[in-house]
Amino acid sequence: MLASESPRRAALLAQAGVTPGLIRGAAIDETPCKDELPRLHAERLAEEKARKIAADAGGALVLAADTVVACGRRILPKAENDGQVRACLALLSGRSHQVITAVALIDGDGKLHGRSVLTRVKFKRLDRIEIDAYISCGEGVGKAGGYAIQGRAEAFVRGLNGSYSNVVGLPLSETVALLRGCGWKC
Repeated sequence: MLASESPRRAALLAQAGVTPGLIRGAAIDETPCKDELPRLHAERLAEEKARKIAADAGGALVLAADTVVACGRRILPKAENDGQVRACLALLSGRSHQVITAVALIDGDGKLHGRSVLTRVKFKRLDRIEIDAYISCGEGVGKAGGYAIQGRAEAFVRGLNGSYSNVVGLPLSETVALLRGCGWKC
């Protein structure tokens, strides 16, 4: 069972030959705790999502994930509007940032298995015209850090160190390893 409403996560799993029997979103409060570091924030949210869905899963494997974009210790929001997309892109312009995805898997015995993956991404310097054009396409709303690397924002990337699928929203290598470790045939 996939505890996510993200079509990107479902598509990434399909790339790896994994088709969840059921997909359910886990609505939780995603507000960072005071002084919470980005990796710990992602891990906490992934675990909360997995546990919430596992409570009614009848012993099925439950997979959840959370992706955080961070500039140093600062956690960028999942952009809710054009203004937040603009603020995120202005902050990321010409800089490196981290994308952290935590994956949580609850097995049939209720035991938690988890991994977190960090990818470093460097953006080129963005001018106002590029930011305005990206905002007008509407792609950044609803995305952590205000951008989707699998879309038009890939043109902003000068360098990437780590897992590309992690930046999209699910580190496939680590996720498949977790599933196999719990007996899933993939």
